[in-house]
Amino acid sequence: MGLWQRITRVFRASTGAALDRIENPELVLQQTIRDMRDRVPELNNSVAQVMATERLLLKQKENLSTQVVELDAKIKASVKMNRDDIATAYIGQLQQAQMDLERTSVQAEHATVASKQALKARDNYVLNMKKRTAEAMQLISAAKQAKLQEQLAQTMEAFNIGDDASTFNEMRDKIDRRVAAAEAKLQLGTASVDNQMADIEREAMDIQLQDKLLEYKQQMGVLGAGSSGSTRQIEAGSTPSDNNDEIETVVVNSSGTKS
Repeated sequence: MGLWQRITRVFRASTGAALDRIENPELVLQQTIRDMRDRVPELNNSVAQVMATERLLLKQKENLSTQVVELDAKIKASVKMNRDDIATAYIGQLQQAQMDLERTSVQAEHATVASKQALKARDNYVLNMKKRTAEAMQLISAAKQAKLQEQLAQTMEAFNIGDDASTFNEMRDKIDRRVAAAEAKLQLGTASVDNQMADIEREAMDIQLQDKLLEYKQQMGVLGAGSSGSTRQIEAGSTPSDNNDEIETVVVNSSGTKS
């Protein structure tokens, strides 16, 4: 193999590979559909010319037939009038008209066949064009679906690499740690000394309100004079008997004997 042939082969291979990469099946099919539709007006024009030729020949055939009839009548009239010279001239014209009629009839028959064939070819082309167009539209739809699936596959492939999953896991851990820290701070805040002091202040306020209520009741005579201390003692959660038992226990523990 010569050097020029090898260069040509390499150039054709490179060009073919480049065309394969840039060739878009969807665009090629759309252009093919446009080309097929653009041929329809040209085909219709050709069929119209064939049909026009047929009609012209049929019209000439009809005129020649009429001329033959008229010449035949003129010949007969000339013979009746004993004008052989005129009859002879009409006979020559009749023979020429009959020859033209025969030739035109043959041409008209061929034109009729050609017209029918042209119409059939046009109809077959239109039918084939519609079939190819429908097939091309299906292929274009399949190409679009394939392109969408390729994009989806690329997206899923990028998602399956693990980068996004690791990012989500890392962010989830950080958020969980922040939630746990916030809950711990909230728990410490509710158990702080300030909150306990606030509870004590609220309890002291309740005691003051109860004392004020007892004072009003004593002023109004609802309670006896000695019920104030016992009521406070009940409110504090202790009874005289409980206090006596506690004092007795303390004495026993210190001296071993009751007093």
